[in-house]
Amino acid sequence: MQLYFAPRTISVAVAIALEEAGLEYEAVQLDFAGGEQTKPAYRQINPKGRVPALAVDGGILTETGALLEFVAAKAPEAALVPADPVMAARMREVMYYLASTMHVNHAHKLRGPRWADKKASWKDMKDKVPQTMTESCDYIVSNGLRGPFVLGETLSLADAYLYVVCSWLEGDGVDVSAFPKIIAFREAMEARPSVQAVRAAGML
Repeated sequence: MQLYFAPRTISVAVAIALEEAGLEYEAVQLDFAGGEQTKPAYRQINPKGRVPALAVDGGILTETGALLEFVAAKAPEAALVPADPVMAARMREVMYYLASTMHVNHAHKLRGPRWADKKASWKDMKDKVPQTMTESCDYIVSNGLRGPFVLGETLSLADAYLYVVCSWLEGDGVDVSAFPKIIAFREAMEARPSVQAVRAAGML
């Protein structure tokens, strides 16, 4: 497998899951600063011009949640998706919130042209990011973290996803000291060999 990624982006969540699953993969770094993700060569891999993308037997897969689910299915022994259907749904509840809301809040900081043409609108969106990301932290603390990890004591796919999103908080103007539960979650994740491996590889 080949994982197309850019450092400190959500694509790193897939690398963490691959490490947790013990699956072999080749990490292919894209130069986001140079716009490599927008060039024709990469758009043939992922027409959306974004990361992650995962090359597997059978083609190219995209979208973080889909890739995480693929990893879990490839390595069921890693138990990255709980067997209990309610707990599995709770895991996905957090993942879908991250994809639909918290990641979008973050993207308003630098991706204003996706939603508006006027630069004044971009600034307004950027200025809102500390508020919306703080509100998302409130939600995660109240409804997303049921213990050291999303599901309590047991790691799941949602933790890889949430960890990367939480690595952006300081840059998004969030006062992380107001969220000791998130600090503890990040520390728990950083103690894991999977996170240490991707950090050593320069992904974080």
